[in-house]
Amino acid sequence: MSFIDELPEDVAWLIRSGLVAEYATVTGKGVPIDTPTYYFPTDDEASLDIGTGLAYPAKAERARRNPKVGMLIERGPDEPVVSIAGYGAVKDADMQANLDRYVAETAHMLPPGGAWEAMRRSIFYWTRMYIAVHPAVVRWWPNREAAHHDQPQVWNAPEGTVFPPSDPAPPGRMSKPPEWPLLPWREVVNEPMQRGSPGHLTLCDNDGFPLPLRVQDIQPKDEGFWMQVPASAPWREGKATLSFLGREVFVGEASVRKDGTFLKVERAMPIFPLTSPDGTVPLPDRETRHALVARMEEELARRGQPVPLVPEGIGEPTRHSLMRIEALKSQMQHQDSHVQS
Repeated sequence: MSFIDELPEDVAWLIRSGLVAEYATVTGKGVPIDTPTYYFPTDDEASLDIGTGLAYPAKAERARRNPKVGMLIERGPDEPVVSIAGYGAVKDADMQANLDRYVAETAHMLPPGGAWEAMRRSIFYWTRMYIAVHPAVVRWWPNREAAHHDQPQVWNAPEGTVFPPSDPAPPGRMSKPPEWPLLPWREVVNEPMQRGSPGHLTLCDNDGFPLPLRVQDIQPKDEGFWMQVPASAPWREGKATLSFLGREVFVGEASVRKDGTFLKVERAMPIFPLTSPDGTVPLPDRETRHALVARMEEELARRGQPVPLVPEGIGEPTRHSLMRIEALKSQMQHQDSHVQS
């Protein structure tokens, strides 16, 4: 029996059929960084595996250095909200196996037509590391409104649980990232405010787990942001990031004040070119593609592994991939019904 089997049916379905989680790690300076990332339960559902590109390995390497990670899984406003504090184990000893799994988990969600033929040439995209997240604490609420006002129900891993370690780190230093666009934080504020993107604030709890939570009533000010934090937040003050779809990420210090929580911003993180204002993954331009392929090859060389091969065909989907497709169809039908009514 996995931890998911011990959760309520609607919570278990959300976890099994979900695709994107707010995923947080901690930098060497103690800053929690949150990035929306695809996740995949293993067949035995012992872990939820975050898939991240070898061409952008920082969030995996942070977990290898500090295995305490956090996840937030949410979907529609009337569906459960799930917060997970867990231990991440990096899996990068077999990049070909990782690629094959990533194709089986995601390629069936591509639109029909020539999407697969176009995407399969993006080797930097399919070459993946996994971070297997083994939950230590799971908190959940019945819906988004309850997550803001009420205390959660809680599941704890059995006492004495042993959490698996990461694969051994490759020799040498992690490759340097390309110089993505970096702007003064005040020049980045307007875009997420104008498009109304949800904001997720991440701090570390008393046990050191970085836990993202959706916040409300975000108001930009001269020195940062005012916001309303959920009453059940397992943290209050400290180093923090405020993330809008993982595209605009503001780093600073959060403090509780009379009328809410204030994030005094120090800087904005570089804008990663594989993020977009609507949360989709855009096709990179030639310069970006070249930079990502070069970094992927450097990381493969550190591991002594060849460039993996992308299969010509998609193959069979995993059972959790089929669940995600079912959930996506249900969500689209619900949206169509809402528009017609």
